Amino acid sequence: MNRIELRATAETLLMVAAVTGIGLASHGRIPTSAMDLLYLVPVAVAARLHGLGQGIIAGIASALAYNFFFVPPLRTLRIDDNENIVTVIALLAVAVFTSRLTAQLRSQARDAQAAAMRNAALASFARQLAGSSDEVALAHAICAEAARIFDADALVVLRGHDVPLAAAPPFDRLAGLDLQAAQHCIESGGRSGRGTATLQAADWSFVALPTPSGVVGALGLARGDGRAPVDGDDPLLASIATQAALALERAALARELHDVAALRERDRLRGALLSSVGHDLRTPLTAILAASAELRATAADPALVATLDSEARRLDRYIANLLDMVRIEAGAIRLNLEPVDLVDAVAAALRDVRGGEDVKVDVAADLPLVRLDAQLFHHILINLIDNARRHGAGAPVTIAAAKHGDGLTLAVCDAGPGLPPGSEARVFDTFTRLEGSDRIGGTGLGLAIVKGFAEAMGLRVSAANRTEARGAAFTLELPAPLLLAAAP
Repeated sequence: MNRIELRATAETLLMVAAVTGIGLASHGRIPTSAMDLLYLVPVAVAARLHGLGQGIIAGIASALAYNFFFVPPLRTLRIDDNENIVTVIALLAVAVFTSRLTAQLRSQARDAQAAAMRNAALASFARQLAGSSDEVALAHAICAEAARIFDADALVVLRGHDVPLAAAPPFDRLAGLDLQAAQHCIESGGRSGRGTATLQAADWSFVALPTPSGVVGALGLARGDGRAPVDGDDPLLASIATQAALALERAALARELHDVAALRERDRLRGALLSSVGHDLRTPLTAILAASAELRATAADPALVATLDSEARRLDRYIANLLDMVRIEAGAIRLNLEPVDLVDAVAAALRDVRGGEDVKVDVAADLPLVRLDAQLFHHILINLIDNARRHGAGAPVTIAAAKHGDGLTLAVCDAGPGLPPGSEARVFDTFTRLEGSDRIGGTGLGLAIVKGFAEAMGLRVSAANRTEARGAAFTLELPAPLLLAAAP
């Protein structure tokens, strides 16, 4: 029995002694039948102040005192009258019942008070979180409120991080057992660290921050004296962790929505700019091409005319790429599918890019026709050939088509330096230009257009370094459902 329990017992016995003294001092003016009711007072008070155990002690002491001092024969615990035996037993029973009832009321009042304090703390916590929408500011608010409520240091660490998102007071980095406890807490979705059954030697105690979509992180608490910041499964801590997790998830979603809106606005402005620039350049370019044709007809310097015509057509392809990219990003591609002969398609592309003498073509005439949008496929081939020429270091470009399983493949290969490792998928992103492209030229749109047009027609395009020779290969896969009869 500790000092607190000894003090409570002493107070209980003193109350019983006080009632006994009042009864003895009355010199018989208080009837014996009334004394048993008077002894219920210390029972109720002891149970109210100290709980059920002290109430029972008070009940037993009151029954013994009533028997010893007021039930004949006096000054002895022997009872001669059966009626007095019933009275003592009834006093003891009523005393125990009263102490139990009082203790229950005391426990209910304590629980109600704790619930009220918990609700008040949660309400204050919610008010503080409601004023923050940024994740970092929200995490700081969570730490500040948790530190105030639990009278401990607090931090918030997100999944996959060892540096706290926020801490009160500031804290640099988790390490050792504390980091292990945080990671275990996040993975298990429970509690770990100081005061728990897992990694008790850690300085920090962690509780998971759960959301319907998963655990986003952990809330850590620590005391400077080394004691556990909370005892057992504290419902207040669990409620605060849930509120904090939902607030952090809400802030993350708000940030993602803001990023999406900013991305959409950026794409809208970029599309408008590309469309405007493309259309504004197309008009003077048409005049340049017409002048080039006129110069050729008047027998001007052939080399000069050829250069003018070549550069004008290259600029025309850039403008076409700008306008095509606007169509792709706006989702405005409308397919006009028809049977396409790959031999004819490759020949038409070579005529438009001019200078087909540096291109080796290996496309068999007996390959099946393919159901494609001829115009989009034409743009795909032009961009692949132009890309291979620019990166081919002046070596011939190879175009080869062959059967592959139930479908066909068409590859455009160059003999240049090839693709940097890991860039095979990235080369098809909009405005992507790999190392060295600034010396070669280009807008970073051609391959993105190839991918957009290919996917619109149900084709798959991939890039890889050649295995049989130096350079890169860009391969179009034409699946079996698109194949028709063999070319006549």
